[in-house]
Amino acid sequence: MRKLVIILGPTAVGKTDYSIEMALRYGSPVISCDSRQIYKEMSIGTAVPDAAQLAAVQHHFIHSHTVTELYTAGRYEIEALELINRLFDQGHETLVMAGGSGFYVDALVNGLDDFPAADLQLRAELTSRLQEEGVEALRLELKSLDPESYATIDIANGQRVVRALEVCLMTGRPFSSFKTSRTKKRDFEIEKIGLFRPRDVLYDRINRRVMKMVDDGLVDEVRSLAGYRDLAALQTVGYKEIFDWFDYQDGLVSAEGYGPQTPGDGPVTSLDRAVELIQRNTRRYAKRQLSYWGRDKEINWLEL
Repeated sequence: MRKLVIILGPTAVGKTDYSIEMALRYGSPVISCDSRQIYKEMSIGTAVPDAAQLAAVQHHFIHSHTVTELYTAGRYEIEALELINRLFDQGHETLVMAGGSGFYVDALVNGLDDFPAADLQLRAELTSRLQEEGVEALRLELKSLDPESYATIDIANGQRVVRALEVCLMTGRPFSSFKTSRTKKRDFEIEKIGLFRPRDVLYDRINRRVMKMVDDGLVDEVRSLAGYRDLAALQTVGYKEIFDWFDYQDGLVSAEGYGPQTPGDGPVTSLDRAVELIQRNTRRYAKRQLSYWGRDKEINWLEL
């Protein structure tokens, strides 16, 4: 029976090294399932595998697309399934997938419901509002239009809020009304392996990885992407906080004001403050990832 082994877990837990080890064991490439590592313009802040790791085994969906593309979990489902079936047809019996994007994993494993196609103009308008007004204003609007989605989606995730609002405003129907919860059957076996570490160990790895990102040139990478700041791909921890620091440096935010990306945190007045926020927000993201997967009874958890 053809099998897909999915290596998942929180950010910085060690998925890359473990997936390479598994891929070498099975003679498989690594199929990435990360919604940010697909973008070729983003490397340091997304913790893309380094040159040695990429050379160890072939990787797919790493630097495969550009930030200017509208890339969704639905598109990933289609492209990843095409790749998986092609690799199986080439003679692979077991394939290895690795990633931390729960929505992409769900799309691949269970399939997505049929949502309306994106309205690019409306999405651009909502993304602009997200930048100017912050996520809280959009969350309140979503709550009035679709209380069910407000109660179930990650309302701290600006992109998810934008997409839900987009569907509500475009169709006049709640975003939640398009969900049918029908699972699509795959013609291969799926095994999920979840990696975890003690919380203090994981948080220390996160903090040290952020410091390494800065040492490796994160600030320059973010600066090179300033022209794309409003795109969905850049609404990402590690980039938003640096952009807020740039705003303060440019005089767009006063010492008494608040940055557009981190309302309530105060202005990002220094690189040290930006790093502190990236570390904190990454730890929060890791916690949300573990909560998200904690509901999945099919995951076999392995402590590293």
